[in-house]
Amino acid sequence: MVGLRVRLFLLLTLVISFTITDARNVATEENIGDTSIAIESKTSTSNVQKKQFCQLCEELAAEALFYIGENETQAEIVGVLHQACSKLRSLKQQCITLVDYYAPLLFLEITTISPEQFCEKVNLCKDTALIRLPKLGDVCTLCHQVVDEILAKLEDSDTQLDVIEMLLKACTKVETYVQQCKKLVFEYGPLILADLDKFLETKDICTSIHACKASKGFMVGAEARYSA
Repeated sequence: MVGLRVRLFLLLTLVISFTITDARNVATEENIGDTSIAIESKTSTSNVQKKQFCQLCEELAAEALFYIGENETQAEIVGVLHQACSKLRSLKQQCITLVDYYAPLLFLEITTISPEQFCEKVNLCKDTALIRLPKLGDVCTLCHQVVDEILAKLEDSDTQLDVIEMLLKACTKVETYVQQCKKLVFEYGPLILADLDKFLETKDICTSIHACKASKGFMVGAEARYSA
């Protein structure tokens, strides 16, 4: 069940993250809202590496937090994170080292601070200059709009295939893993369609991918989610 939840969560994250990214890119091109870009304070290779490790730390911490909420054991979570590291090729060994070194501290603190705060505390997110990012509320609203659109399509058997098409489109964004991603979609498509609505209604995926701030309790329903 852990492996299946990993696949489902990663596929959903792909769809929602890339949909949000596409929408934000359109907003940038049209000069709409506060959409901005991140830049490095320096253009050196070391700064690029720092940014990579910062992003990697936040992603791994967020994924760990999600599975902690699912009551997975620490060993299972470390195993999942190691699997994620194996996909990073040139950063694989550094990623595994990162997981092994910081996992004990992560398990102690991740339930009391955010992944971003944790990664800053362990000095993995320093010296990165940012132009003002989009307002979190705007991204949060957009994320929930995507989730609501998926739920609406799942309710109608005639539009369920649209969800599969969304997943396949998201696969084109993962570069060298396009075929593996598409194979995953086709292999788990029927199961995804059967369980996705329950998954989205009971899991606050927008908070898990940090499109929204974490709330004290997850309230099911679009109205409750928008108020987060």
